[in-house]
Amino acid sequence: MFTKKSSLTILMAMGIGFTMVSCGGGEDKKETAGDGASAKVFVEIFDGKTLNGWEADTSLWRVEDGVLVGEIKPGSELKKNSFIIWRGGETKDFELVAEYNITEAGNSGINYRSELVPDVPFALKGYQADIDGGNVYTGQNYEERGRTIIAFRGQRVILPATDTGKSVHNIWNAAVQETPAGDSDSLKALIKSNDWNEIRIIARGNSLKHYINGALTSEVTDDDTVNRKMSGLLGFQVHVGPPMKIQYRNIRYKEL
Repeated sequence: MFTKKSSLTILMAMGIGFTMVSCGGGEDKKETAGDGASAKVFVEIFDGKTLNGWEADTSLWRVEDGVLVGEIKPGSELKKNSFIIWRGGETKDFELVAEYNITEAGNSGINYRSELVPDVPFALKGYQADIDGGNVYTGQNYEERGRTIIAFRGQRVILPATDTGKSVHNIWNAAVQETPAGDSDSLKALIKSNDWNEIRIIARGNSLKHYINGALTSEVTDDDTVNRKMSGLLGFQVHVGPPMKIQYRNIRYKEL
């Protein structure tokens, strides 16, 4: 089975990519986060002391020094990805801002508008703002247990309505790329390794935007009415693989 971490190498080797269309305009490398006016305010959804309001495998998730910590320890490697799930309501149109710090071998992400996977504890299916310690995929949109990679870092894409789309080597082959959001390597240079970074997600209707440290890293317009989700659960991931640690703090949520 291919993983999301192997897909870029395969893509380059086999020449598989997204369909390109020209939509005019120039690059937009530093689109301002928090676009759109809203009368509502951010609320802290993690109290920094307990896991109240969250549901998780507590052998993997804990609170430490005011930080939400997900950790896979040596000898306890996972067979399935596991999430800590926010139980404060479903995510629909919203803005989420958080800070994260991940170890070099770490693999995580923030799922939203997601659904529970039957018979798999603490598993989610849905959109994911991807995060990894090597910053290979950080900022992309990866649909967990769904269409897989729907937008790499630096891409602005449309997902058209289709009954023939499929995931090819972990990449949704129906995605149509518009004018890029930015250069992947330039955006990568803005991400700090072994340090705290800010991640922001803005979901409004069928528009999904991911930001790292204030820079737009991917944008999806999802016109695929069969596969898209307009509401669902929010959760943070620990991924199968080597021992790792992911930390989150200052988790703020606002309905739009």
